[in-house]
Amino acid sequence: MLKVGETQTLIIEKQVPFGVYLAEEGGEERVLLPRLQVPAGAAVGDRVEVFLYRDSEDRMIATCKQPKLQLGQVGWLDVVQVGRIGAFLDWGLDKDLLLPFREQPRTRVREGQEVLVAVYLDKSGRLCATMNVYPYLRTDSPYAAGDQVTGTVYETSRNFGAFVAVDSIYSALIPKKELVRDIRIGETISARVTAVKEDGKLDLSIREKGYLQMDTDMTRILARLQAEGGTLMLSDKSSPEEIRAQMGMSKNEFKRAIGHLYKEGKIVIKKDRITLK
Repeated sequence: MLKVGETQTLIIEKQVPFGVYLAEEGGEERVLLPRLQVPAGAAVGDRVEVFLYRDSEDRMIATCKQPKLQLGQVGWLDVVQVGRIGAFLDWGLDKDLLLPFREQPRTRVREGQEVLVAVYLDKSGRLCATMNVYPYLRTDSPYAAGDQVTGTVYETSRNFGAFVAVDSIYSALIPKKELVRDIRIGETISARVTAVKEDGKLDLSIREKGYLQMDTDMTRILARLQAEGGTLMLSDKSSPEEIRAQMGMSKNEFKRAIGHLYKEGKIVIKKDRITLK
């Protein structure tokens, strides 16, 4: 069966002035490989590796060019034009890939922008792009708990946290409790794998391991105190929201860090503030 959006090895069955017709061995369905795409010296019976898509008139057609993404794959593509029905992306073929407006859930993309998308078939059987990449991300990553990974944030949720495409391939989540600072959609982050779920999806943390994180937090608090003239209007009695807004850390992290700074004799903890000693 000829499959739009995939690379297949087909047999040349017939030569015509405008190209060659290809088919599977023993198959009845044929597809045209245009003359300019036919390999030099190719003859009837030869096998050719081609990618199948639909041309501007919605006819299935073959090409020897390989697109940057195939059906179901996720990756970064450049926006080359924004038109009446959506944006057009450069995916390495003569016909650009359509990213419909309805598949741009957060904000409309701009010409020259690079976007993370997946390739899918629309209801008419045409290949299109979507920024809703979650269903297309893989869950067979090679990573284990403790590994350091790099990924791109493609969605955020007040209830769940930040959704990340690790290596632009694998499905991952920074749980809400691990969001110690504001994270933007499109941001590339370095994170630590904290768990591999039963379904293969990854849980991530942008915090360092406990003892390293505390050193980082202590350094951040001291720097903030110095920048504020020696006084910071936060204490162990401050609300978690205030601490997170001002310091980008949880209340437990803040309390642990100022506790160690107090024991080291570097700060004084008062009811509503901390000060340099």
